[in-house]
Amino acid sequence: MTPFLIGIAGPSCSGKTELAFWLSHRTGAPILNLDHYYRDLDHLSFEERARANFDEPEALDHEEILRDARALAAGGAISAPRYDYSIHARVPGEQMIEPARVVILEGLFALYWAELRDLYHLRVYVDAPEDLCLTRRVRRDMQERGRTEESVRQQYDATVRPMARLHIYPTRHFADLTVNGAEPLDQSGPAVLARVPPAD
Repeated sequence: MTPFLIGIAGPSCSGKTELAFWLSHRTGAPILNLDHYYRDLDHLSFEERARANFDEPEALDHEEILRDARALAAGGAISAPRYDYSIHARVPGEQMIEPARVVILEGLFALYWAELRDLYHLRVYVDAPEDLCLTRRVRRDMQERGRTEESVRQQYDATVRPMARLHIYPTRHFADLTVNGAEPLDQSGPAVLARVPPAD
């Protein structure tokens, strides 16, 4: 079986993960979150880790991503890392992703590396206004990662927005399909699902 690989990219809090879950629910596809491939910084103090730039491609282990993506493309299983954003470090308990008819890879830089893009059968970019992305990020990071609103806004201005403009927005050019992350999923999701081959 050769899996149908879908790559979903877009800026932080544009709606990538929600779209991935929507598609997974309808296709049974496992989801590989590429943002869990951040390089392990547990050798640094928490303060040093917190100051790292997590919004540039070099923050992720590109070779490890490519190795696992190639294994999935070949119909194999992988053991993916888990990353705890609240402590900026990898944690035990890898995620097993088994072979499937459809496999979804989603993350900020899912369309950044040419070798990774070449593995996909469908490349999707999720677009959303910056002010909406910021509002969503403030809510998420305060609720799920124990952040203060001030710290989230500072990080957004310092690295998230400028790095997205530099590294992520240009990857829209590589997408087969761009969807609006500000729209309800029952509007944007079917456009993606229509590109996925039906089960035999």
